[in-house]
Amino acid sequence: VQLVESGGGLVQPGGSLRLSCAASGRPMSSYSMAWFRQAPGKEREFVARISMTGAMTYYADSVEDRFTISRNNDENTMYLQMDSLKPEDTAVYYCAATPYYNRLYYKAASYDYWGQGTQVIVSS
Repeated sequence: VQLVESGGGLVQPGGSLRLSCAASGRPMSSYSMAWFRQAPGKEREFVARISMTGAMTYYADSVEDRFTISRNNDENTMYLQMDSLKPEDTAVYYCAATPYYNRLYYKAASYDYWGQGTQVIVSS
């Protein structure tokens, strides 16, 4: 499966952005999906994960209650709605996919496919 992110950009603190991850090659419904992010000089970190059907979602503590992960399997697209953005949310955001169940869903090594990333900058 190929993954392409979009929707990044520059936003002021307190603002919102909606990221998209378009999947192609195979039906996205066959994959658990996730968002990770990587700030300059830091390791890639888990943001959110959504199960194959969308029934189960998990979030990093740092984004809980501000970010919402969702998916539309009919359109082969996953989303990350980001509200109340903070400067510390500045990073390159990546979508990831795996066809396997792994309880270590918060680890980057648990995912087999990655997009190229989209830059999010939160600054006044």
